[in-house]
Amino acid sequence: MKSIFPMIWMAACFAGPVAAKTVKHDFQGAATAEVYKTASGDDLWIYRFDPPAAVRGNSAKKPRPAVVFFFGGGWNGGTVTQFEQHATYLASRGMVAFVADYRVKSRQKTNPDACVADGKSAIRWVRSNAQRLGVDPARIAAGGGSAGGHVAAATGVCEGLDDPVESGSKTSFKSNALLLFNPVYDNGPTGYGHDRAKPWFPAISPAHNISPDDPPTIVFLGSNDSLVPVGTAEKFDADLKAAGIRSELWIYDEQPHGFFNERKNQEAFLDTVLKMDAFLVSIGWLDGKADQEKLESLLKTPLRKR
Repeated sequence: MKSIFPMIWMAACFAGPVAAKTVKHDFQGAATAEVYKTASGDDLWIYRFDPPAAVRGNSAKKPRPAVVFFFGGGWNGGTVTQFEQHATYLASRGMVAFVADYRVKSRQKTNPDACVADGKSAIRWVRSNAQRLGVDPARIAAGGGSAGGHVAAATGVCEGLDDPVESGSKTSFKSNALLLFNPVYDNGPTGYGHDRAKPWFPAISPAHNISPDDPPTIVFLGSNDSLVPVGTAEKFDADLKAAGIRSELWIYDEQPHGFFNERKNQEAFLDTVLKMDAFLVSIGWLDGKADQEKLESLLKTPLRKR
């Protein structure tokens, strides 16, 4: 029987234009904002944070590792500003950092498959423009939280679900490292959002698509997360290691979903970013010690006394 999956996907993507609701954001410190894709009648923006001149030094023209962050919001909403601090910090450490908008239900009336397609488009865009952007195309990480963590994980683990206009692209969508904050990466019958993801399951579920060519991964999770059980994260970690993939899993005692955001827990925010830094050092993408002073300077509110 001929699969109807491509026709369903195409119908969902080309059912007609919708009102454009993604607004270009004015980031202080973002070097450039560009449209990486137009879909569902909307321009999708990606924002670049470059290393400062003092960090680039004499190696200004040397290609640098990059990271693309995707915000959380249950595939329903969210804001591109969520990982601004993470991007700014990693740029200060020498990476070219991006935060990317993508389609969500509240703005473009789309489904989870569109979120994944856009995540892959963003990675492809960075890789296609690597020379112009000063990026090493073999060192592009994807990061994100919650549903953004799912999008990020899918760029490293899941095949297919590409935007149809990119189906013949020779540029890989596959990220080279994953930085995941309470990611909803099991979308199976007992996992997160299965009812919404079911039409594309198992292809859309990172936990069901692990293979030996997947990238090194670090995951942060609270033990009291109501959406991602600790057992899910432990199995994902074990499955990666069984496939020969470098994996780190950090469980934060009694912390809820979204604990890593500064507005919920400053100490956890600082600790997760510093552990992320150490992970990137361990895979050879960053050098030297973490800059805790710089990180603390990025806090939206003054650091509370410990």
